Amino acid sequence: MSRGDAGRSRATPSRGASIAWCILIYLIAAAAAFIAGGSLPGASPLARAAVGDLAATVVVFLGSLVFNNSSIYDPYWSVAPVPIAAYWTVIALRYGAGLSIRELLILLLVLAWAVRLTYNWLRRWRGIGHEDWRYADFRRFRRPLYWTVSFLGFHLFPTLLVFGGCLSLYAVLTAGPSAIRLLDAAAIVVTFLAIWIEARSDRELRQFLASGPAEGEILETGLWALSRHPNYFGEVLFWWGLYLFALAAHPSLWWVIVGPAAISLLFVLVSVPMMERHMSARHPGYAELQEGRSPFLPWFDRTGS
Repeated sequence: MSRGDAGRSRATPSRGASIAWCILIYLIAAAAAFIAGGSLPGASPLARAAVGDLAATVVVFLGSLVFNNSSIYDPYWSVAPVPIAAYWTVIALRYGAGLSIRELLILLLVLAWAVRLTYNWLRRWRGIGHEDWRYADFRRFRRPLYWTVSFLGFHLFPTLLVFGGCLSLYAVLTAGPSAIRLLDAAAIVVTFLAIWIEARSDRELRQFLASGPAEGEILETGLWALSRHPNYFGEVLFWWGLYLFALAAHPSLWWVIVGPAAISLLFVLVSVPMMERHMSARHPGYAELQEGRSPFLPWFDRTGS
């Protein structure tokens, strides 16, 4: 057991207490975001949201530091877009003429995505004594180097990616009224499909793990028969769906594509390879079991079996 593991095992709060502490940390983070954004009265809504987002990230990081657990940040990915969208909605209502159908739809879809993904994290989180395996390798670094890596890589970097993805929301909510286009229909289909794929793949994985699979057995049915990581694909697709809304609302802000593009690169170049290495280490023969199955994009078994 490493020093970090030993530190987390002492006086570990119960799961209920852990959830309460996590909620408190995020409430303080929300207050910090409100204060930081409000300290820039002359700045644009985009800049104020960015400053508030960074302030909230710092507070959550301090919570991770206090409890010696970087997983305190994990729900931030799905929680942060909601207050950001809410702030831009208030700005739009203050200077606009009410919510358009496009704005209402994108807000409902973001809320549905955020609630489902946060709930999925919550039902799997065992409490402050549990830290995601992705951080374990970095525990070999002693303080303060580990926490430098944690802040830059596990907290700040994902915050910047998510904020980049939220630029699509900014484009939609600040564009003002415009005609509904065929692209809006495509955006609805893509975003809804993304949420469904994530929800379905998470449910299939949860049911598989609850069935008590044999040692070395992996999930190879349902969406998992078409992709080794359908939940990752669904997450990436969600951000592209939001971008389609932005393109329909404000074509001149096409550059907000940097958000979904960066998130796509994260999953394809970092998350998928990291999970592949993790699965290979846990399941001997993993490569043979996965032969012919797409690592990311859902597709039919290329082996013909």
